This record gives sequence, C-alpha cells and structure tokens, in this order.
Amino acid sequence: MDGPLAANSGHQGAAIALAPLAHVLFSRVLKYDPADPTWPDRDRFVLSNGHASILHYTMLFLSGTGLELDDLKDFRQWGSVTPGHPEAGHTVGIEVTTGPLGQGFANAVGMAMAERNLAARFGSAAQNHHTFVIAGDGCMMEGISHEAGSLAGHLGLGNLTCIFDNNHITIDGPTSMSTGEDVGARFGAYGWEVVDLGDSANDLDVMEAALEASRLQTEKPTLLVLRSHIADPSPDYMDKAAAHGNPFKADDVARTKAVLGIPDEPFWSPAELVGAYRTHVSERGTAERSAWLEASREVRATPEWQASWNATGLDGWDSDLPTYEMGDSVATRKAIQKALDATYDMIPGLISGSADLSGSNGTTLSQTSAMTAADPGGRYVHYGIREHGMAAAMVGMAKHGGLLPISGTFFVFSDYMRPSIRLAAMSGAKVCFVLTHDSVGVGEDGPTHQPVEHLAALRAIPDLHVVRPADGNETIQAWADVVRHDGPTALILSRQNIRVTTDGSAIARGAGIVIDSDRALQLIIIGTGSEVEVGVDAATRLSDAGIATRVVSLPSWDRFEAQDASYRVSVLPEGVPVISIEAGGTFGWERYADSSIGIDRFGASAPGALVLDRLGINADHIVERANELLA
Repeated sequence: MDGPLAANSGHQGAAIALAPLAHVLFSRVLKYDPADPTWPDRDRFVLSNGHASILHYTMLFLSGTGLELDDLKDFRQWGSVTPGHPEAGHTVGIEVTTGPLGQGFANAVGMAMAERNLAARFGSAAQNHHTFVIAGDGCMMEGISHEAGSLAGHLGLGNLTCIFDNNHITIDGPTSMSTGEDVGARFGAYGWEVVDLGDSANDLDVMEAALEASRLQTEKPTLLVLRSHIADPSPDYMDKAAAHGNPFKADDVARTKAVLGIPDEPFWSPAELVGAYRTHVSERGTAERSAWLEASREVRATPEWQASWNATGLDGWDSDLPTYEMGDSVATRKAIQKALDATYDMIPGLISGSADLSGSNGTTLSQTSAMTAADPGGRYVHYGIREHGMAAAMVGMAKHGGLLPISGTFFVFSDYMRPSIRLAAMSGAKVCFVLTHDSVGVGEDGPTHQPVEHLAALRAIPDLHVVRPADGNETIQAWADVVRHDGPTALILSRQNIRVTTDGSAIARGAGIVIDSDRALQLIIIGTGSEVEVGVDAATRLSDAGIATRVVSLPSWDRFEAQDASYRVSVLPEGVPVISIEAGGTFGWERYADSSIGIDRFGASAPGALVLDRLGINADHIVERANELLA
C-alpha cells in the first residue's frame, strides 16, 4: 500500500489480495536463486496483470533479488527500477514486459513451449522447470488469452500453470456488468486441467498444495481458479472497484494496517524479518542451482547449447550463404525459405512457424518435424489462425532463452500482431516476424489483404528493425542480419517474383547504391522491395535520355539512420534531387525524397501486376515525375 501512496499513483487492490499467493510462490514453490536470477533452469514467473507490479517488486525486495527498500519508495518515479508496470531488462527478476492485459499470459505460453522444446532436445538435466503466471479478469477477457490458451491446450503444455485471480472486479465495477462466462469451463474445453480453489486466497497451505500438484501434471496445462477479494483486508475498499486504480489515502492505509496488526509507519519492514526471508529463499535457490550446474555440465559445454542460448549460429554459420545471379527472378518470400534451409543445421536455436500459411510465407523448415504434444522437440510450430497469440508466444520464447523464434503471416495481418510486436521492441526480444505479400501486388484478394499503411506503422515503432529487401540477394543477407541483430526484426517480403538487381550489400548499412552514373549526378531514384527493380528500369531510360541517374536500395530506414553522416551523404549527396518509389503510403518519405511515388489509398481487386501498374508503380510514372522534378 505504501508504494502507491507515496507515488499518489498505482494499483494496490489486487496486490494486497494476492500477497499471500505471492508469498507461497516465492518462499515455498518457485525454483529460483536471487544470487543468479537468470540461470537457465529457473522456474519462470510472470505477472500478467502487470498493473499489480508493486506486488512483484515487493517480492523481489523480500527475496533479495536486486531491489531494496529505496526502490520501493521510488515506485513509479523518473529513473527508478520500479516503473508502473513490469519491464524486462529494466528491473532484475522481471521476465517479460507486462501491462497490456493478456500479453503476459501469452508470453508464459511461449516460455512453456520453449522449455519443453529444449528439454526434448537437450535432455531433462538441462531443462526441467515450470512456468507460473498470474492472470486477472482483464487478461481472460482480452482476445489474446483465447488464442494462447487454445494453443497451450492443444500442445499439452503440462509445464505451465496459470493462477486466475478471479476477484470479480474491473475498473468500471463488477465483472457481471460485462461478462458472464465460465472461464474454467472455457479452459477445460481448450484441454486444460482446471482446479477450482474456491475462496482460499488467504489459505497458504491450500494454495501451496495446488501449485505443487500442478507441477506434477505433465500432460495438460493447469488453470487454478482462485476466488480472491480485491483490497482484502481493507475495511473500506474490499470487493470495491475503487480499489483497483485509485491509490489509498493515508487514512485508508492506516485502517488497513490496523486490521493487519502492524505499525502505521511507511514501508515498515523489520530487518530481522527481511533477513530471514532472504536467507530462506537463498538457501533453497542455491541448492537447486548448484545441483543443476553439476547435472548439466556436459550439455552446457556443447557448441549447440551455447549457440542456442546466445540465439546465434555455430562457428561458420554464415560462411556459405546462398546467392542469386543477376537477372534471376524470385519472390523474396521464396528466398527466405532458401536462407532458412541453408542455415538450419548451423542455428540450433532456430524455431519457425506460421499462422496457417506455411506454404505461402516461406518459413517452413524442411529438415524438422512439427512441434506437437507428442513431439515437443519439433522445430516448426503450426500456430493456426492466431496471429496475436503467435507473436506474443514468440516473445515469450525469446525472453525464456535458448531459442531464436521466427514466424510468418501476411503483412496486412501485422495489424493483429502490433501490440506484441511493440512489446517485442520494448523488451528487446530477439525474434523475427516474417510478413509476406507486402503490397497491392497481392492482387485479386483486394484491398482487405493489400497492405498500404503498414510499413509506416512498423517504422514508427522505436527499436524495431524493419527490413524490406529488394530481391533474393538482399533477402539472404537480411536473414543473416536477423541472426546478428540483438533485438526484434520485421522482414517485409513479396508475393510476386522480383528480378535480382543487387548483391545484397545494402542490408548491412540499411542502404546502398544499386546502379550509378559515371557523370555528375542529376537525379537519384530511391526505393525498397520490388520497387527497386522498377527504379532500375526507369533509370536506364533516364540515363539513355542523358540524365545521369543513381538508383539506391533503402531496405532499412532504421539501420540507415544509425550510420554516420559521411556514409549517409555518400549515398544521398546533398543538392541532388531525389524521387522515391514504394508500393505503400508515402508518409515519412519526405525525410529522403523531394518527390514521392506511392499509394495513399486502398488497393483494388485485380491481378497484382495490373493493380501496381494502374496505381502508378511503374517506370513510366517515375520517368514522368522525374522530368517534372528536374524541371
């Protein structure tokens, strides 16, 4: 209560009610060691209802996992390690970034998938742990929980336990105002083991027994339905919506402390109690970690284990990447398949998948079986039509460690994935989102399936590496770039064939010169993806007409912006007119171009080549606009 009170901001209601559960988890159940909170075989704990972050921070303080009392006093303040919602990489002991409801639940599903896959391939001496996640009413209402919950049941993730904090309260009031579903019955239909713990949120032994029993359930994920009472034991706010998002006043806190029988002083935490707590947790954790270090010694020494946990390749993994000859014609969605097949054996952490578009996305791994309940060691995941759950599970896999997840769907469906893509960027998860059918070149499926504004939307996400390769060679190099990059990447790939016009070198620095003139430059044509080929055709005509023209491929804006000024100027020298072409919205191109050809409207249903041509993505249009610009 004291953290939100000091900050005059925060959510103490759920945190108070779940304090007994958190105590049982951290002191009796979880396998973890505060001295090494990232050791690979620790149990994973996720607080999906991340608004109750003060609960997690309190347990990290009590257990001695990097937080001290001053950190709790700095709750939600500038520069503190106790932000309003848990942030992975920002606070020691936080596994994933949570807050948008349901995301943490889906991340936990991905973590459980990762543990089962690694255990199947490296053995139980290396991986044999459990994932526990607390989720609230809001998590269960959000659609992502339906997608991820169904996938977890289908895969039989017996190493996953979700405690459903069934407190019957949302911000607006009782949950009965907006839902009447039986969450337990829903999860039972998904194939989960469902245990109703009743009104036992203060019964430590009942909760401990249920949690330990769930660890023994190996064939199904477990949902523990816990009827809690928000703000219990507040005499003023228990079971009231006001307890959710409004920090208690000083008098409210004092009255609750009186019920608890503790002194009414801020952040009361007797040194003897804290010391005893930390000693108890540390002794358990040190013993468990030491046993694992001994049992897994041989596995951890293997190059395959080390490459997996570094999310990279074995030595020499990139020494023999395939290439295409100039003039070859290949869709970049086909080229990514060639890249994956060529490096599969050398990247042991690689795990691929698709949202029911395996044959279309180029993410199939021909050398492996599919991951199933019976074969958890398969390195290809059939996610089904669950784009949002897929993206969040990938983030969970990456933050678990040991895997480099890649998956595919149509680019237009990145709309379904955007919240998870954003959190991947925020948490630095090393994942690769393959997004194919990247323009109105999709053709007959029409405007609903033709991305227009999507490149601009992804480019706007900080710390997301966005790459739209110009051809097969850039695609091969883009895959190598994914493996080298320490963070999330979105690969934007074509449905249609594209003529090979580059050597792929533009990927490394975000932009590069494709063709140049030996005369003083008069014009630069700059583009991405399939439009680079169109730019090359236009440049040939302009050069024949006496206009000295350069063509630049700009596959990655973010990578190009990270280069030093001298390189950027060498590619785009000042004073030379620039015309851009991209089969999408022109928003943002003003930073590079004096004139932009694009598609600032929705597409049309017709053969893809015809749609591109009718909407001005052709060499004639470039020549026309170039002459206007030069005039």
